Amino acid sequence: MNIQTQPMHRYIDHRGNLVAPLPKWANDTLLQQFYRDMVLVRHYDKKAIALQRTGKLGTYPSHIGAEAIGIAIGSAMQSTDVLVPYYRDMPALWARGISMLQNLQYWGGDELGSNFPSISPDIPHNDDMPFCVPISTQCTHAVGIAAAMKIKGLHRATVATCGDGATSKGDFLESLNCAGVWNIPLVFVINNNQWAISVPLHLQCHAEHLVDKAKGAGIKGIMVDGNDIVAMYDALLKSLDNARKGKGATLIEAVSYRLCDHTTADDASRYRKDEEVKQAWQFDPISRLKTYLINQNLWSEAEESRWLDICHQRINQAVEQYLDLTVQAPESAFDYLYEKADPDLNYQRDALINKAMRMEKQNSGGNNG
Repeated sequence: MNIQTQPMHRYIDHRGNLVAPLPKWANDTLLQQFYRDMVLVRHYDKKAIALQRTGKLGTYPSHIGAEAIGIAIGSAMQSTDVLVPYYRDMPALWARGISMLQNLQYWGGDELGSNFPSISPDIPHNDDMPFCVPISTQCTHAVGIAAAMKIKGLHRATVATCGDGATSKGDFLESLNCAGVWNIPLVFVINNNQWAISVPLHLQCHAEHLVDKAKGAGIKGIMVDGNDIVAMYDALLKSLDNARKGKGATLIEAVSYRLCDHTTADDASRYRKDEEVKQAWQFDPISRLKTYLINQNLWSEAEESRWLDICHQRINQAVEQYLDLTVQAPESAFDYLYEKADPDLNYQRDALINKAMRMEKQNSGGNNG
């Protein structure tokens, strides 16, 4: 599989060479920042996996190979826009101002990990949605949010993300249809990383490209090299601008490859050939941009070393803060989820508290008598 041969929006190829003139916005400072951000979230990802392997974090979905997609999304959006993410979107949320500490809280089972801070001092609240683990249900939520923006006459946009597997679900297709019929300010971004857990793309969909699904909904569609952050950011800027101007929804298919297991509960070596993964690493988004920057004398190995030191300091600080947090009570799962609890939920909440107390007593050797 050579995704580089497919026709798609691209500026920098996998060898770090320009294949089209860079857009006007692509100044040196911004490209350097993109690179720093991608390196930081990748090293954070490695640390999060290590925490899970040592029992200090719950099941965790790695985003290795998707850094360009996430950083581009979070960087292209305005503070008043709304992100409706799926579970592999730590880079996008981080670029939106959601800290590594909060990401650790979320995957560690702390409900406060979804209590996002304000993105801008001018906006007292953060409308971004938390991670969605169920497949493609977040797309319907995004439709509702974008429809509300249009009804209220707000010049804002909503971004909904999903993986390639989600595009086979009814929630996704119904959301596309609504977006087209209602002409709402919504941008869908598919992270087509070729695998929906253990199912390859060719067994999920018979369409030549996932972006073809935009035609059936009557909305704009663009296929982008998801390993080229310049192409991703450019496509998002244009799509978001159209959305805010009332020009309707867009579907972006970001073609990438999942360079990791689906989650830490998965072992991708059971269904993927080593040779396929090895080939995919040639298109790594971080190596690509690094090569381009070095060739343009915009980055050096000395700068790389200094930046890695800073990354490790920031990551270790976030981990230390996370490990020092007071563990949330089990019943917080109820307390933060529902605005009002009916009697049945109160019964379940009490049952959970009693079970936790029994387990704590057993673990502390409560039968000392």
